[in-house]
Parts: sequence; structure tokens; C-alpha cells
Amino acid sequence: MENAGTVRIQYPDLIGTERGRDLPSEVFGSLSGGLHFCRAVYYTTTQGGTLDGEHSLSDGLPDVVFRPDRSTLAPMPWEPGYQSCLGDMLDPATGLAIGECPRGAVKAAVQRLSGLGSRAVIGPELEFFVLSGQDGAWTRYGDSSGNVYRVGHRGDPDGLAPALLTMLRAAELDVTAVNHEFAAGQFEVNLGHSTALDAADRAFRFKHAVREFVAQRGLTATFVGKPFNEEGGSGFHLHLSLLDEHGRNQFAAAGAPAGLSATARHAVGGILRHAPALCALLAPTVNAYRRLGPDTLAPALADWGMDNRSTMVRVPPERGASTRLEVRLGDAAASPYLAVAGVLAAVALGIEGRVEPTDPTSGYGYDGTRAPALPETLDAALDALVADDEFTEAVGKDLVAAFDRVKRDETARFRRWVTDWELREYLPHL
Repeated sequence: MENAGTVRIQYPDLIGTERGRDLPSEVFGSLSGGLHFCRAVYYTTTQGGTLDGEHSLSDGLPDVVFRPDRSTLAPMPWEPGYQSCLGDMLDPATGLAIGECPRGAVKAAVQRLSGLGSRAVIGPELEFFVLSGQDGAWTRYGDSSGNVYRVGHRGDPDGLAPALLTMLRAAELDVTAVNHEFAAGQFEVNLGHSTALDAADRAFRFKHAVREFVAQRGLTATFVGKPFNEEGGSGFHLHLSLLDEHGRNQFAAAGAPAGLSATARHAVGGILRHAPALCALLAPTVNAYRRLGPDTLAPALADWGMDNRSTMVRVPPERGASTRLEVRLGDAAASPYLAVAGVLAAVALGIEGRVEPTDPTSGYGYDGTRAPALPETLDAALDALVADDEFTEAVGKDLVAAFDRVKRDETARFRRWVTDWELREYLPHL
């Protein structure tokens, strides 16, 4: 790795896109004070517009400083001679992390849990579609149905899955499994569990690696949650456990109901209490709410259950050292940093407040009389986020304000757009 000729520095914005710059290795090696970028990148929309607001146009488009975290240096096997390096964004005047930095939000959540004597361990699972074609004429790769868990060339004619697995392992992403999902051209990848920041870093790098690897083959990988009306969606599930200072699982309690400790119950209670606000961070697009709903294998209610995949929080059947929660709310388009920071903030609030969850759901998890419904639109989720003062404070007021600013612009632009549904529904008849 020392001989790599180029280092790609990368950092997350607030819409889930990676930003960065490619540097010759000798330039990267000589960096001392960091690298400057325009802070308005955190107020940039998916369409490239720059929004006004504090630290943006109104303040004269000031700088921020990228400080590399050299512990994250890793190979980019799809680009020979390249390494990637993640880092944090600092205020050049104070040297402190800026409020909009998603990686900083994860660090803050980790610190808060540390004050409670807990260390989070997270295992991410992400789904995505592989497509050919271009805007308006997308075709799913391996376009045949009934491929869930199918291996080999019938559902993967070009052997994309094994090639992807080989590349991701070479990228040091600790991939534990790759499998075909339900829909044509849809895959799922499981990443090994690790500390919260490392898990978020690897999930972030993973999404970039998949997009780049697939693009080199003339294809497109998308983490959009619900790209096709007739197919299921793509999720981003987080497996979460807490360890004490001795590495013991704090969720396990042999002899307790369901084998779960009070800490586990309070963690669930915090996630459920702040579920509407969490929706904005874990389902952060207009499209994401097409994925959530009854009979979708995605949640519709703020509920939890024992080994129940129809609930928002599932408790897998393993106990002892493997006791954990699976948060199934996440849309694949979510930023790994905002998803991890949000869930950990809710967990910390639940533990601090000793929040008891409702009774776990058994059986069918879409009965709206048994648990509160999740927000059905991004606007409703954003309303819940800004109204949840306790959660906003825990995640970071500056980050939430910037995120809300960008996402309100997104929903406003969507409301003004004429959709293909309107044309099909009305044009021939009215």
C-alpha cells in the first residue's frame, strides 16, 4: 500500500453522496494542516444547486478543512495504484468539528454512549439494484424473477456477485456474504460487525466501491429504496449490540423475559420513542416512503418483535454474546453516518431515560391498532425531526438544521414536478 500512486480523500455530504479529491501520494503524505473545501457542499442538492443558509451563500461561501484520518487508508482494487482515505471536517478558525459533519455526529454519539459505560457494535446490511440503460429506459440486470438466495449464473448471468465479493474483500471492507435478493438485478451484501465509526466508514466506502465497480462494466448500481413500482425495495438494516468495558454483551440477561436485559429494553424504548424523527434520517428521500408499508418486509409501524421481520426493530433469536437488535427502518439511500448517528442517539436517550418499550409484536406486524404508524412522507418525517427537541439536541442542532434545509428544498421541488402517474391517470380522460 505504501507504493500507491494516488490517494482519494473522501467525506460524506448530507444527501448521502461521497465528495472528495484525488491527490498524488507525495502530496497527501505532506499534508499537515488539512485540505480546504467550500462549506456550501453541505447545502448542495442532488441536482447541483447551492442553497442559501448559515455557512453558505449568506456567509460568503466560507471554507472548511478536511483532516484525513490515516487509520482509514485502504486499497481501491478497482482502481490500481489508488488508496482511499476518510476524514473529518473542521472549522478553520477553531480547529473543531463543524456541526454539519455526519462523521462527527457518529463520533459524538459514540462519546455519549461511552459516558453510559457502553460501546456500540454494528453490523450493516445493504441492498441495491444493478441496472443497464440510462435515464428513462432502465433495464434490470439479470432480468428474471424468483431469484432470492439463488446462486450461480441463472440469476447472475455475468457472474457479478462473485466478482463483487472478490473486489470488496480486496478493499478490506470485511464482507461476510453476498446474495441475490427477491427482485431481478437486486443484491444484498452483509458487512462484518465492528465499532460504530468503523461500521459507518465501511458502509460508506462500500457504497462508493459498488457504484464504481459496476460502472466500469457499463452498468449502474442504485441504492434508491424503491426504483420500480412492481418490485420490492432495497433496505439498509443495522444489527446493533452494546458491550461494557470488559467486552460483555449488555443486551443479554439469562433468565430475564426473552433473555433481554433492562438495557436492551430501554434501547428499544428509545428507538421506538424517536422513530418518527429517525425516519427522516433513515428514510431520507421522497422515494423512501414508497418502500415502507404493509406486506413489504419493510416496517410501517413503530414496533418491535422477537425474530419478526415485519416489525421495525427485530430481535434475532441468538442470545448470549450474540444478543442484538436489528433496526429494519433504513432505506438503502440513507447515509451510513446519519443512520448510525441517529440510531445511537435514540438508544442513548432510551437508556438515559429508562424508557420502557411497548409489548413486542407477535405475528403480523402491520396491524395499525397495535402500534403507532410511521410517517408516510418525507415532509411528515422532517416535521417530526425538527419537533423532537431531545433527539435533535442529541444528533446535533446544526446538522439537523442543515439536513432539514436541504431536504425541504427536495420535497418542494418534488411537489412542483409533473409525474408520469399524473399523465397516465389524467391525460387521456380529463
